[in-house]
Amino acid sequence: MKVVAAMSGGVDSAVAAARAKEAGHDVTGIHLALSRNPKSYRTGARGCCTIEDANDARRAADVIGIPFYVWDLSDRFHTDVVEDFMDTYAAGQTPNPCLRCNEKIKFAAVLDRALALGFDAVATGHYATVVTSPTGDVELHRAVDGAKDQSYVLGVLDEQQLRHSLFPLGDTPKPQVREEAAARGLLVADKPDSHDICFVADGDNTGWLREKLGDRAPNQGGEIVDEATGTVLGQHTGTYGFTIGQRKGLRLGHPAPDGRPRYVLDIEPVSGTVTVGPRERLAVERLAGDRLRWCGTPLAPGTVLDGPDVTVQLRAHGAEHRAVVRVGTDRLEVELIDHASGIAPGQAVVVYDGTRVVGSATITVAQRVPT
Repeated sequence: MKVVAAMSGGVDSAVAAARAKEAGHDVTGIHLALSRNPKSYRTGARGCCTIEDANDARRAADVIGIPFYVWDLSDRFHTDVVEDFMDTYAAGQTPNPCLRCNEKIKFAAVLDRALALGFDAVATGHYATVVTSPTGDVELHRAVDGAKDQSYVLGVLDEQQLRHSLFPLGDTPKPQVREEAAARGLLVADKPDSHDICFVADGDNTGWLREKLGDRAPNQGGEIVDEATGTVLGQHTGTYGFTIGQRKGLRLGHPAPDGRPRYVLDIEPVSGTVTVGPRERLAVERLAGDRLRWCGTPLAPGTVLDGPDVTVQLRAHGAEHRAVVRVGTDRLEVELIDHASGIAPGQAVVVYDGTRVVGSATITVAQRVPT
């Protein structure tokens, strides 16, 4: 097959490209330019938007012996990922930009361009596996290395996208990938993994949002209020600086009478009110979500997934929660048998049947356990 290998400049995508070539594919490496001025997002080897990363990717392609090009997707990235990130925070919700990048950029814009240019598939360094069932259906499954599994952020891919996707690392633990990179002479073998949000400098979401939102911010401040008593505990400079479940950085002027820490329970962007309370008030027992995406054959409205292997994952590296999932016309309803904590609208709920990813939705409602 003719394969485009998306090379971020890290060790995983470099080894994935090398394996794709070794498997006999005609491989071309590409690096995604996600900003016309890379330093406008971040500097240093912490993400996938830097000049350093582009240079690392080019050197890796030279070692592997494959052609290498840079594709400029900066406009699409800004519209579909960065603007979505800002809009979601401004609405008092919690986005997942990595999931949105996979949906809109790596497996939509890149795949569409690759197919138009005559390529058959896109290979990436994600830790996940694609399996073809006996009936010919294509399924997305968890990676062997549970600590590195990235099936959660791939839960937005549909069957057509999966048929044109290669994940060469899904069967290998991360330490072995680094050893293989060193043996292949790839200089990125010991390069640290990217972390935080790739386009936010130093991981300071609040500072970045304050600068970028400007007059688009829903408010420039408001009150921090205790849920139980209604007491105003402090002031803040913008609700976009908070997420559900947050504890650090609240700077409350009044300690709780019982001495227990308080957490963000609710964010109201119109009034600018941030409500806080004890940790036990973060427990969630039911979810609802829209923007359904099916990793395979879509499930019909009225379908109920209920069994010992049915679970949901609510964060990129979070725990699995046993659940009963009901499919509506354009939404999911999820009953959490194992309660979750600190779940917010805007996050993704990804549904699993064993190791298989069934699909995903964007959370619109997180119903707490009654006190």
